[in-house]
This record gives sequence, structure tokens and C-alpha cells, in this order.
Amino acid sequence: MPEEDLTHFAVDYAKQKGAEYADARYEHQVYNQSILKNGVIDVLYSREDQGIGVKVLAKGGIGFASTNALTKGEVKETVDRAVKTAKGAARKNPLVFAKEEVVVAKWEVAERVKLADTPPEQKVKDMLDIDKAVTDLKLKMPARFLVCSDTCIDKLFVNSEGSEIESYSPRIRLYYYLTASRDGDTEQTFRNYGWSGGWEALEELKFREKIVEEAKSLHRSLEKGKKTEPGVYDLLAGPQVAGIASHESCGHPSEADRILGREASQAGKSFITPESIGQRVGSDLVNVVDDPTMKKVIAYYEYDDEGVKSRRRYLYKNGLINEFLQNRETAAKLGTRSNGAARATNYDRETIVRMANTFVEPGDWDFDEMLEGIKRGIYMKSFMEWNIDDRRFNQKYVGREAYLVENGEIKHPVRTPILELTTPTFWSAVDAVGKDLEFEAGFCGKSDPEQALDAAFGGPTMRLREIPLR
Repeated sequence: MPEEDLTHFAVDYAKQKGAEYADARYEHQVYNQSILKNGVIDVLYSREDQGIGVKVLAKGGIGFASTNALTKGEVKETVDRAVKTAKGAARKNPLVFAKEEVVVAKWEVAERVKLADTPPEQKVKDMLDIDKAVTDLKLKMPARFLVCSDTCIDKLFVNSEGSEIESYSPRIRLYYYLTASRDGDTEQTFRNYGWSGGWEALEELKFREKIVEEAKSLHRSLEKGKKTEPGVYDLLAGPQVAGIASHESCGHPSEADRILGREASQAGKSFITPESIGQRVGSDLVNVVDDPTMKKVIAYYEYDDEGVKSRRRYLYKNGLINEFLQNRETAAKLGTRSNGAARATNYDRETIVRMANTFVEPGDWDFDEMLEGIKRGIYMKSFMEWNIDDRRFNQKYVGREAYLVENGEIKHPVRTPILELTTPTFWSAVDAVGKDLEFEAGFCGKSDPEQALDAAFGGPTMRLREIPLR
């Protein structure tokens, strides 16, 4: 029986078994990865996986089950398990989903250079060429670790309300670890870039140029870097720093399942409560959004894994808590509508509330304008470490590439400046937001069993006033 027929069969059979609602999500994923260590191929890996996940509401409870055995009998048993789980999870206040429109649609991500037409030999050659560009610098790099992975994802989503959505999403991830050394001292860095599309990603992301500049930056820091004197500084936070802050101290605490307590024992809590809409958390210039509609960014999608149309979500707007990331379950509990934030890593994981592409919305300041207004400050272009507490309130960022700023001029590199403060203190200190929007990719971990899902975070350079650094 073809996958399409099995997906429809799963939904129809669930209704026969007493489900008030059912959906079935078929996924087929082809994943490839190559790893280079110091210019030598260490791993060349490929896998293919497909299956169906079934979610049902029955007797006021919810159940989920999945299978990779695509036969009618196995799908029937999978539905039976999901329905049994739902009925066994019956509750005093029945669980319901917020109402949504019926959707019949098909979408796909365009590829200029199709991944399926790019052989592994070409991918390895391109990565070796990039590694050679680093070694040609003749800098001391005792460890170079380059990883390239790509995934092609075909999906079919069907639910008992009549929705049917088919999609194709190719994604590429390029990341590296570099270790530089000088006179017995070392410095390391890690960067991660992602793309929705084909093998043109290497060119479009300017990956070669970025890794070469990062290698040079490591040696500048080793040769000329000085430790930061503890004190109060103005801070220029680069796009990478703005991005990690938007993800950790806005995106995660804005997830409605965290706010409602569902994730408390799995991925953490939130300082935000259901009553926090309209609460001030930053200056008027702060707009942090989560937007899955941005084409070419790694977490692009047109419909989420519950069949809801994607859209831009303003989590913090003009410094105020504006909306939460919602799926249909949390939206029903909070008396609103889903905003298309339900996703899963594969067919064998339940859909839960997830971020997509989370970033600080650009402002209208040029970099030089922000720089000119600083008498004594630190330009933290990138970070090497971050920590945040369970409620996403107290946070710490350690700079990787950073520079002293005096009287509007960038001076010598500074080593590992440490920024440690609360979420409202960070966002309230923002007094200028730049135009230079940039993205990096990340793995967003959540749930149990864990789901490490494709996500992106970014922003422009921001200026923060009077921030304690050490």
C-alpha cells in the first residue's frame, strides 16, 4: 500500500476506534554527513529513514505512536497504541485543540544545485578545498574540524478535519571547530551555518571566506589580546551575540508549553507567565521575532507539523512581551489560536512547541554611528560560551572575538570578556539597533526523548549602555 494511502488509512482507522481527532504524518528523510579532521576524511555517513507518526485525541486524552514498518497491519497496530494511550490519559478537564482552517496544499524549497544531483565526492572535494584555504594561511592550527551535513525531507500530513499538506525541504548545515595556538597559548572557536536549498549554500553563505577570517581572528586574539579590566562598559553586541540572546532569553521563555509547565521536568521553565502579555522586558527599540517564513534560512517552512500556516511571530515588540509560541493544544488552553509553532524532528517524535528562525529585528543604525557614540566600551563580535538558568532569566555570555572601544575607535582585541546579567537588564540596556542582520544555524534541544531540531538565530549589531563586564 503506498505511503499516501497508509497515511489516510491511519486517520480513518483512528476515527473508527473512537478518536475525536487524529492526524498522521509520513516522513521520508535522506541524510548525508562528511567530517574532516585536519584535512583527512574521518567520517562519510549516509542514512535513509521513513515512517508514519499518529496523534489522536480520545476520551479527553492525547496519544502518539509511530512505526517505520509501512504495512497496513503495522499502521493499524500503531493507531491502536495511540488510541489506547489517549484513553488511558483521560483527564477531568478534557484536552482539546484550538480550531483551525482546513488546508489542502503542496509546497517545496527550490534548489539551484540539487542535493540529489551532487555526489559525495564533490561535497568532500569542496570541504577539502575549504580546509586548504585555512592551511594556506600558514598559521599554527593544531586542530581543524569541519562538518558538512545535508538532509532532504519529504512529508505528507493528513488530519481528520480534512487537511492534507505535502512538502519537500532540503537543508544544509556547515560548521567548524578551529583551535589556534601561539607560544603555548590556545584559543578555540565554533561556528554553525545553515541553509534551506541546494548545494549552492557554500557560495551563498560565503563559508570559505568566513572560516578564513575566523582563523585570522583567532591568531589576532592570541597575538594582541588583553584581558578585560572589570567594570561598567557600553557594549556593542554583534549579530551572533544578539542571536544567542534572542534564542535563549526570548525564544525559549516564550514557548507556551514552558509557560504552562509542560516542559518543567524536561527542558525547563519560563520567567514568563500566562498573564505576562504587555509586560515590559526591554527598551522600546527591542523587537525579537520568530519567523519560519524566511526563505533560505534553515528553519523555513510554510505549514507546521499540525497543518497550521506559518507566519512571523513578534515575541517581544517595542520592548513588551507580545505573544507566545503556540501549538493547537496550548492555544486552546490560553484561549487563542495556534501561530504555527508545532514541529517535530521526524515521524517518530511528537509535535511540540518549537522555535524556527529567531532573531532581533533590524533597526536603522549604521555600525559606525553606534561605534561613534561609545567613549569606553567593548565590541563583542562573537561568543565562545553561554549559560542561562532554568527560567531563562539569569544569563552569561563569554566573548570570543572582542575588542576594546575608546572614543569611537576599535582598539586591541580583548580576551574572554564576560557578560553576566538578567534578561530584562540585557534588553533594557539596548539604545541602538543596527541594519546588519545575519543568521547562524543551531540545534535547539527540547523534550524527552530529546528532539534536537534545526533552528536559526541572529540579529544585527546592537548597542547596550552601561553594562557590567569582567
